[in-house]
Amino acid sequence: MAKYTKEGYNALSEELERLKTQGRDEIAERIKVARSFGDLSENAEYDEAMNDQAKLEANIAKLEADLRDATIIDENEANDTSVVRVGSTVVVFDEDEKEEVTYKILGKSDVDKGIISDQSPVGAALIGKAVGEVAEVVLPSEEVIYFRVIKISK
Repeated sequence: MAKYTKEGYNALSEELERLKTQGRDEIAERIKVARSFGDLSENAEYDEAMNDQAKLEANIAKLEADLRDATIIDENEANDTSVVRVGSTVVVFDEDEKEEVTYKILGKSDVDKGIISDQSPVGAALIGKAVGEVAEVVLPSEEVIYFRVIKISK
């Protein structure tokens, strides 16, 4: 069960609504245009649109499940910076790469924006750590990396 800040939950809800309306409308239009090209058995545009529709519906189903099973964290808990929690922004020192990295711990990852899930290996290892503590992260490849917590903020 994923934990979200109220802000994160609302963003997920908005994304779901966008996919269910605008996303479905765009795919339906692509399918309609592709059908107009004729023979569907040799129509690459139609096949691609149908594959994209299946991916869209899978994303919608996943978001619906995530929201159904979501827990919204208490704002008082989110404001507590004594340990890393869902909603925390944490600066860590990557012991292997010898560099500082900043992550926001939320219920859903967006690595390009520095957001990692509390369910990811790094997020799960950081949850509950205080400043100065070291998180041991076991990656799916079974490689172990270490992050020292430098700063925790909201």
